[in-house]
Amino acid sequence: MDGLLDHIEIEPDGEANACVILLHGLGADGHDFGPVIDEIHLPGSLNVRFILPHAPERAVTINDGAEMRAWYDFIPHSEYSGNDDIIESATEVRKFIHREIERGIPPSRIVLAGFSQGGVVALQTGLRFEERIAGIIALSTYLHDVASVEKERTDANLAIPIMLAHGTHDGLVPIMRAATARENLTRLGYDVRWFDYAMEHQVCLEEIEEIAQFLTEILG
Repeated sequence: MDGLLDHIEIEPDGEANACVILLHGLGADGHDFGPVIDEIHLPGSLNVRFILPHAPERAVTINDGAEMRAWYDFIPHSEYSGNDDIIESATEVRKFIHREIERGIPPSRIVLAGFSQGGVVALQTGLRFEERIAGIIALSTYLHDVASVEKERTDANLAIPIMLAHGTHDGLVPIMRAATARENLTRLGYDVRWFDYAMEHQVCLEEIEEIAQFLTEILG
């Protein structure tokens, strides 16, 4: 499929029978999650292809307009900050899902995952996708515009499993924003798994182990 964002693909030892599309955070790129993937230990029968897209470079208001890789512009104290960018980024992620379907991976074997901004876009995309996916992993992040989620979510992905994980000392995305996401997603009937860790805006080994267990459950 033409027009895909620049990205990294990490192939399993055997023929891929599942796929995780993993979206990085603000100012990072797909390479940041290479070491994390190295620590995700899965059963031998689970051959997961990891796709790590690089977000486009754009001016980011919260960083004084500096250009960096970002899934959307972030404007402090704006409830709908980055709305158009988020929709655009979700469209780009959908291209990766459709490409995997063309390669023989059914939607029910595809997981969307993301950290911080990437988590916002993973939720934005997965809850609205027209075919049922395996699940969503949203790390150190929040749910953007819950009112639009209620209007636009698809029946195909009702009650899908969603892993939410957050640091109790996160100074960039306060844990209350994640807790609010948990409450709203639970209220809407999703199968939410919640994990919190004594850390800041980062990923820890215990969290990676939970990710591996979650993937094993929903894909195994």
